[in-house]
Amino acid sequence: MQTISVDLALKEFYNALWKSVNIRKHISLDDAKILNLFQSYIEKNMLIESEIKYLDKAFKIALDHNITVYDALYVAQALQHGKPLLTLDQTQREVARKLEINAIP
Repeated sequence: MQTISVDLALKEFYNALWKSVNIRKHISLDDAKILNLFQSYIEKNMLIESEIKYLDKAFKIALDHNITVYDALYVAQALQHGKPLLTLDQTQREVARKLEINAIP
């Protein structure tokens, strides 16, 4: 099954890895493995779309439901594609469900 995401997800991943490396002041073998696995997953299993495509809808969702535009981007994309939203964020999940998007878990 192909995963669909906005390009913001890539920035979030790389920022989390940067933070991990920055704290330790070096890149560990585990960090390098995670990076390679993520890059491989993106190439084989992910469709990455520009967040610009969803900004207007995300802004409206953010205003209507009092969530960040960051979180609303993923909701807007799931809504557009009619796909489930995979999230651990409770507020994001509640908004998705209000918009009749299947939110997992």
